[in-house]
Amino acid sequence: MNLIELIKAAVYGVVEGITEWLPISSTGHMLLLNQFLSMDVSEDFWNMFLVVIQLGAILAVCVMFFHRLNPFSPSKSSGERRDTWLLWAKTIVACVPAAVIGIPIDDWMEANLGSPFVIAAALIVYGVAFIVIETVRERRADRAFEERGGASRGRHFAPGASAQLTRSELADADARVQTLEELDWKTAIGIGLFQVLSIVPGTSRSGSTIIGGLILGCKRTVVAEFTFFLAIPVMVGASGLRLVKYFLAGNALSGTEASILGVGCVVAFLVSLAVIRFLMEFVRRHDFKPFGWYRIVLGVAVIAWFALVG
Repeated sequence: MNLIELIKAAVYGVVEGITEWLPISSTGHMLLLNQFLSMDVSEDFWNMFLVVIQLGAILAVCVMFFHRLNPFSPSKSSGERRDTWLLWAKTIVACVPAAVIGIPIDDWMEANLGSPFVIAAALIVYGVAFIVIETVRERRADRAFEERGGASRGRHFAPGASAQLTRSELADADARVQTLEELDWKTAIGIGLFQVLSIVPGTSRSGSTIIGGLILGCKRTVVAEFTFFLAIPVMVGASGLRLVKYFLAGNALSGTEASILGVGCVVAFLVSLAVIRFLMEFVRRHDFKPFGWYRIVLGVAVIAWFALVG
């Protein structure tokens, strides 16, 4: 058993657990990390590991939202069970565009769009998008609030509310979709179409769906939760496909490789539990601009680094 490789796998698990749910691109970070902390494994195993480690992260969603996602819960009323089945139906349908478009070009994307400069460009472009979209939402909410006779700067007192609202919270309060139950089919499918953008490394699956949800009028907590749920069929399907390809190519897992994969998944699961809780609390009070600025800074740093090292 190679202890060094297991430690590396744990590091990758930490990075996966953090970046899978924050809109900053998990694949982009994993590919960049590989430039500095590569594992001593075959190329086939690495390509499989990069995808299958996501199973650890997705298990965290299943655990944290088990009651909400479980249509068989005895504590739910018939109406609540019906809503749960409807949520699953919207989730599955919203994943169809990514499956239809992503599966046929999966190998091509892997071979041609994994360069640091492509990743950096995607980080920057979508970082700018987050900042612009959130700024537009806040200004629109500001104007609406001012038209209702309120202030246009600083903190705002919402009529009937017990506390003042920041501009960020006010923008969320004016969102068209306030709960998952209000998420209609058209909006769910629209978010699914935005998810297709994530096939480009550096874009971020969660980032693309969150941007789509904000544009389509969703409250931040709503689009964040729906993003978590969308990940279940997408990541389980992607991991299953990658495992099938791996074994059909004649590969077999050695004891060390199985341990590396297991450590990566377990660490990704544990870290994801904490990160999901953090993100849900964060977006209740803040916008996504900090993630946009992080993406821009990281993208510029990546371009500078790889330009210097050639």
